[in-house]
Amino acid sequence: MRPRRASYDRRIAVPRPVPPVPRSWSLPIAYAVYARPDPELIETSPDAVELSPLAPGAAVLEDQADGAFEQITVLAPPGVLERRYVLAQTLRVLASGGRLAALAPKDKGGSRLAKELAGFGCAPEESARRHHRFCDAVRPDRPEGLEAAIAAGAPQVVPALGLWSQPGVFSWDRADPGSALLLRNLPPLAGVGADFGCGVGLLARAVLQSPAVNRLSLIDIDRRAVEAARRNIDDVRADFAWRDLRAGDRLENLDFVVMNPPFHDRGEEDRGLGAAFIRAAAAALKPKGVCWLVANRHLPYEALLTPLFPRARQVVQADGYKVYEARR
Repeated sequence: MRPRRASYDRRIAVPRPVPPVPRSWSLPIAYAVYARPDPELIETSPDAVELSPLAPGAAVLEDQADGAFEQITVLAPPGVLERRYVLAQTLRVLASGGRLAALAPKDKGGSRLAKELAGFGCAPEESARRHHRFCDAVRPDRPEGLEAAIAAGAPQVVPALGLWSQPGVFSWDRADPGSALLLRNLPPLAGVGADFGCGVGLLARAVLQSPAVNRLSLIDIDRRAVEAARRNIDDVRADFAWRDLRAGDRLENLDFVVMNPPFHDRGEEDRGLGAAFIRAAAAALKPKGVCWLVANRHLPYEALLTPLFPRARQVVQADGYKVYEARR
């Protein structure tokens, strides 16, 4: 029987900064931003409380009190369930009469923003520029349908996985085919290792089946994924970190790393993300340590693996993916 983890508080408490009070107001105004947008699209206060789960160290949206903010700017996510959940949570924490500025690329949910906000009882004013749709709205006294949208987008057990997940997490409701290919080719591992971009813990659960694994660090930039992984993995050998692997604070002297590195940022392909993961793995591994990774077939990671790992080989290519074993 595997050892069990003691109980813990999954939430991460982050104190909220207090913005300066304009002299023309007798009461303080609380500003917040969800997924801070490009300043060329819309300006946000530097003092705004960040609420995005993709910004390590940000405040947790779900933990904010009802009516806590007077003004919130939201770069709405593309997925329908995730977007409606974020908009509903935002309206929940927005004070009655508070202002909501929501925007999204036209082809990634922006064309639906006004209708969705109207469905919550708002009367948004819509505009368009630079391939984005912008909606300005005032929170009504009695928003409609918030509870249903929040329930649909909340953490939940996905029957197809038998695991906790949440809309917005990578491959939230199914096993990613790349990860599935890696799992079919992953040998039993040993020692101290890490799962870079752990998601809900699909790879980590398989890794921890080996009794020779002493410790496994699960790392992801998405707080929701880390919280789901905590629920899915009940093993004292596992530890969890909500952080950006590109931001330093590297692990050292690892025996192994497993990963299915991302290559999209805000819906756009960014091959630099996968390259950063590979460099981080090379820096974290001890001599003779091994990195097992899967990548889409079109990504040219071979040129990066060769100088960083003396022994790198493609193990298999199938279903549009390729698996590599790379040793220091």
